[in-house]
Amino acid sequence: MVSRSIAYRPTGVLFGAAYYAEYHVADRLQLDLDLMKAAGFTVIRVGESVWSTWEPRDGEFDLEWLTPVLDEAHTRGIRVILGTPTYAVPPWLQVAHPEIAGERATGARIPWGARQEVDFTHPVFRLHAERVIRAILARHAQHPAVIGFQVDNEPGLELFHNDGVFAGFVESLRESYGDVETLNREWGLTYWSHRLTEWSQLWRPDGNTFPQYDLAWRRYQASLTTEFIAWQADLVDEFRRDDQFVMTCLAYPRPAVDDEKLNARVDITAGNPYYGMQDRLDALKELPPLSHWTTTGVAGLFRQADRMFSSKQSRYLVTETNAQSISGPELNFPPYPGQLRQAAFAMISRGAAMIEYWHWHTLPYGTETYWGGVLPHSLVPGRIYQEVAELGAALGGIGDALDGYEPDADVAILWSNPSRFALQFTPPFRIDGKPDAGSYEHIVDSFHRGVVDSGRQARILHLDQARAIGAAHLVERFPVLVAAGLYIADDDDLALLRDYAELGGHLVLGVRTGYADEEARARIAVAPPGLSDAAGVRYDEYSNLDDSIPVSGSTDLIASSATARLWVDGLISDGAEVLAGYEHPRFRDFPAVTTNPFGTGRISVVGTVPSPELAAAIVGWAAPDAITSELVTAASLPVTVSSGTLPDGGRAWFVFNWGWPAQQVTLSLAVTDLVTGTRLEAGSALSLDGWSTRAFVSR
Repeated sequence: MVSRSIAYRPTGVLFGAAYYAEYHVADRLQLDLDLMKAAGFTVIRVGESVWSTWEPRDGEFDLEWLTPVLDEAHTRGIRVILGTPTYAVPPWLQVAHPEIAGERATGARIPWGARQEVDFTHPVFRLHAERVIRAILARHAQHPAVIGFQVDNEPGLELFHNDGVFAGFVESLRESYGDVETLNREWGLTYWSHRLTEWSQLWRPDGNTFPQYDLAWRRYQASLTTEFIAWQADLVDEFRRDDQFVMTCLAYPRPAVDDEKLNARVDITAGNPYYGMQDRLDALKELPPLSHWTTTGVAGLFRQADRMFSSKQSRYLVTETNAQSISGPELNFPPYPGQLRQAAFAMISRGAAMIEYWHWHTLPYGTETYWGGVLPHSLVPGRIYQEVAELGAALGGIGDALDGYEPDADVAILWSNPSRFALQFTPPFRIDGKPDAGSYEHIVDSFHRGVVDSGRQARILHLDQARAIGAAHLVERFPVLVAAGLYIADDDDLALLRDYAELGGHLVLGVRTGYADEEARARIAVAPPGLSDAAGVRYDEYSNLDDSIPVSGSTDLIASSATARLWVDGLISDGAEVLAGYEHPRFRDFPAVTTNPFGTGRISVVGTVPSPELAAAIVGWAAPDAITSELVTAASLPVTVSSGTLPDGGRAWFVFNWGWPAQQVTLSLAVTDLVTGTRLEAGSALSLDGWSTRAFVSR
């Protein structure tokens, strides 16, 4: 598959919500759009959820219901993103063609009644999907209000076990390996008598126990999602103008998504970051996430933003995020006053070029009855609407001042979707006695949180992107590179890490990095493979931890509250300097953190999943000169600072107070308020009310 050469460059920060006039029980189009205009909305997203409205019966299209929405939005200067409705299949189609149902297990169809129940590779589904897409685009693509197209919605929810999908998987293996003898060798199928003599003997994934099989299966499933989105993008290309973009919105935890490869086939990244509000945004508190698809904590919010930037290493669109409570009727945590503005500016500070809420009005029916929109169930504007309108006014004041903005980074963190897939199948950690499918995220997030808590900023790089940049340029751009949880790595990947350190970078290695090769086979090599000699440290045993254990070391490096979590590598120093160790009768025999010069750089090894205190100490030591210290020399939690560069050489700054008590910091630079234009001189005291955000520019 070929990546798209078209790149959308957003201007201004778009602001709005998903809008479904068709969901209302009475016509209030004019009132809704007037309220949006008054709130500073510049964009709405429409049409992607209602195939049965576009095509109520097979071949019978109703295309005019959207025309008033487009016309009235255009009259008010509100732009529109038009969606294709392929993720929510109409009842008539599933009744007429039950064979298009997806299967979660071989022969076990996904029950109808929700969404995304269909095998989108099935030719019958594709026939009907193409027909409705073409009908919608032929009627509305050229409308002057339409600035872009969203194809499908949050794809990759299911791993399909349908016969056609499995046949395609076998064919993909045949293309990759050539013959079954090669597959036998590469997957180690001698084990438990799994050797094949012909392709027809490959077993279904339902009972598979081989990590090698599962990794290939997951990669294939992700490739199906990428192909599906690319197929739709190609259809849109036949109808769109040159000034219109194509994207899809991602829910990043989806099991069948490789965000980097998928976003290479569209013009701009778009995603749906949902996060815990209220005390889950208090930087001094620890609370568990509300669900598997929301994050908790300030660092969790920033990590979602950094992940969206990582997909194309460019600015992105937030197509859905919290307006009020998000989730079921038992989880009602609307934002504290000020938190909506904070979250929006947090995402903007990490590259967001659009903030859209899910959604405009809270629904009186359906599974998302208690997913709060900008308007409550009464449809009478209230506190949330007022705060959204204030944010809209602020973004209007900023205008196009952030065009060309690029977030700063003190530390680069490598991301690997194959490692995520592999560690979901063979998790190294447990939660409540069960394998932890989020093990990969727990490793990577521990270091990302260390970056945020230490007052630094992170750039997340996919491994393919790092390879494309090359070791020498990585050193120039990112003086510290974290490779943690990088379980799946080929020889070239390990060579890249080695070269990076040798050429002058500070490489920080975390647990499980390099332990398996590209086939998910444990490497027959001294660990950390390919790097043990350069790191001056090795290990041949490791242990899970039932409880956190204290970590101690140099007082200027390790905080007294630092702990090791979940895992210990039994590190043995072969010349590396020991920076920290464990306070434990057995594990005190092993270093917790080591460092070793290599070439003109160095390699530091962290043999555990670090607690926030330990991770922040390590990052602060590895990256002593934080970019944000140019603005505020002595900021600490609950205050955080984000920044980025502008094309004219200036820098934008975003200062947050993530808590109730007022905070005060002293500015080291003269800055101008991005919203009001007020100038503050160097040495000025900046007061921050609880849950407040300020944005500045310096030149």
